[in-house]
Amino acid sequence: MRIAIGADHAGVHLKAELVAFLAQGGHEVDDLGTTGDESVDYPDFGAAVGRAVADGSAEVGVCVCGTGIGISIAANKVQGVRAAVVHDVTSARMAKEHNDANVVCIGARLTGPQVAVESLDTFLSSTWQAGRHARRLEKITALEDAAAAGSLGAGRPVVGQP
Repeated sequence: MRIAIGADHAGVHLKAELVAFLAQGGHEVDDLGTTGDESVDYPDFGAAVGRAVADGSAEVGVCVCGTGIGISIAANKVQGVRAAVVHDVTSARMAKEHNDANVVCIGARLTGPQVAVESLDTFLSSTWQAGRHARRLEKITALEDAAAAGSLGAGRPVVGQP
C-alpha cells in the first residue's frame, strides 16, 4: 500500500517510528515532512497529506501533531479527505469501518508509540462496513460538495430526512 505521512515538530519523532513500522510492513511510504524539531505549522503537513490522498498518489494518509486535532482539521479541508483522530485501536477500527476514513491522525503528546503503532496497524487492516453507515457517508459527501459549490444550506437536512 502507498501511504503518505506528515507531521509537525510535535509529531516528528512519532512519525519516524510510524515510518519505520510501515516500511517494515512492506508499504511504500511518502514522508512529506517535517524532519526536525524546529517549529513548523501543522496545516502545511495536514494539507500535503490530504492532497496526496485526494489526488490518488497515496491510498491512505497518516498525520501526526501534538494532539492530532489541528492536523486533522487541516487535512479535512482537502476535498475528498475523511481524516479521523484516533487514540487507540477501537477508535482506529471504527474510523475505517464506520466512517471510511482515508487519513488517520494521531496525537504524539497523547498517544504513546506502541499504542500509535497498534492503532495504525488496526486502521490499515480494517475495512469499510458500508451498510447503515453508507447513508451517513453520503451526507458527509453532500456537505462537502455543497461547501465546494458555496451553497451550504444551514439548518436543512443534507440528504433525505434528519
